[in-house]
Amino acid sequence: MNFSRWIAIAAMAAASAAATAATPAAAPLTPEQAAAHVLNRIAYGPRPGDIERVTQMGVQRYIDAQLNAGMPLPPALSARLAGLDAVQEPAGVVMKRFLEVRAMAKDESDGDKAKRREVVAAIAQQTAEARIARAVDSPNQLEEVMVDFWFNHFNVFSGKGVDRALIASYERDAIRPYALGNFRDLLGATAHHPAMLYYLDNWVSTANGYVPRGRKQGGQKAKSSGLNENYARELMELHTMGVDSGYTQKDVTELARMLTGWTYNNRELVARNRTFAFDPARHDRDDKVWLGRRIKSGGQEEGEYALDVLAMLPATAHHLSFQLAQYFVQDQPPPALVDRMAKTYIDSKGDIRSVLRTLFASAEFMAPEAVGAKFKTPYQYVISAARASDTAPSDIKQTLGVLNRLGMPLYGCQTPDGYKNTQDAWLNPDALSRRIAFATQLSPALDAQALQATLAGSISPKTQSAIAGSPPPLRAAMLLGSPDFMQR
Repeated sequence: MNFSRWIAIAAMAAASAAATAATPAAAPLTPEQAAAHVLNRIAYGPRPGDIERVTQMGVQRYIDAQLNAGMPLPPALSARLAGLDAVQEPAGVVMKRFLEVRAMAKDESDGDKAKRREVVAAIAQQTAEARIARAVDSPNQLEEVMVDFWFNHFNVFSGKGVDRALIASYERDAIRPYALGNFRDLLGATAHHPAMLYYLDNWVSTANGYVPRGRKQGGQKAKSSGLNENYARELMELHTMGVDSGYTQKDVTELARMLTGWTYNNRELVARNRTFAFDPARHDRDDKVWLGRRIKSGGQEEGEYALDVLAMLPATAHHLSFQLAQYFVQDQPPPALVDRMAKTYIDSKGDIRSVLRTLFASAEFMAPEAVGAKFKTPYQYVISAARASDTAPSDIKQTLGVLNRLGMPLYGCQTPDGYKNTQDAWLNPDALSRRIAFATQLSPALDAQALQATLAGSISPKTQSAIAGSPPPLRAAMLLGSPDFMQR
């Protein structure tokens, strides 16, 4: 068969199968199917031997182990991470290096420009290498999945100014430690981090337009911009309550006033690694009325109080539960499941593990109709392909190039809502053709028989039959380009 013709046929087949992926199965899952399903949902898919291992130990024991997330990293992964300076160093050290080379932009010499590009590229590539290496090789797969989930929930775009230097610290210090912890802690860590303060402009938000003399951030002088509502709006709309929860524009404005003075200072960041500062000169000292509550003037504590309230609102419990159920179960999750998760959230005072435990113990999560009901994002697709083929990416630039071509640059979502995880965001003929082209490039070095054994329980009899009747050189590519593999 002409190879281009095969790609076109496979793309159409993937589109057709993914569109009907949620058709209910007729029988309960076999132990092997249950293991494959769990590995495709709370992990980035199976590695060689994983389905057999999870089948033997039992799905529930595997889930419990993943919720604890205490397994040591493999020595090779630990050594790889240790060699990535930008990932290991404090935010202030990386920022110092970034600002030094950024200042070189004033010099027109080719050497300085090349040095600047080299340093900026190294920071970006090391940050990406750490994320991808962990996603592929860490035994704590649920932790890695939740880091990706929460990063999109609290998205920061790496292409904006100094956030190029802050993304590694943001993920390491504000997301990863709290990915399975308490939501209020996670909310506070993101709210105080300079990457978020800079990205959503709260660092320049002030009640009276006053900016201290000489104040510069990211290589430019801060302007007297007055009140900036960007962060306050996204804090309610995306991070906590949800857009349909009943707050008003007045509530956005009042919350922005409560958060005036929440900023950071590059000088303090570089000298003392001080990542957050409250500037009383910027703060609106008048009383506010927010969500029906009268807020007395209290400086930084006004913002802390707002985070306390937002973290425990029933609307927040429901919004977060819906998003988690959408990520782990179906694009349109069962309302009864969302309600049970929201109740657990309130009862546990925002404990993420408890909410996930309710989710994973539910009949809806393990239902036959949930199998294959989610379509992999490009990131999930690339990581799962690396795990299934047991080929940890060695050339990080090449992997980043693949993600760019698939439409999902790592840390590259420019809007605050982050990348979507639903089928309608990623399923289209052009995207499928690009995935199949990636599978084709990856396949020559792969053993199709070993790959099929790794994916046992995930590949339908129909797909197995089609592959068995195909020329051997095409079989690995057909497995990775199959509708079964693109779904999870």
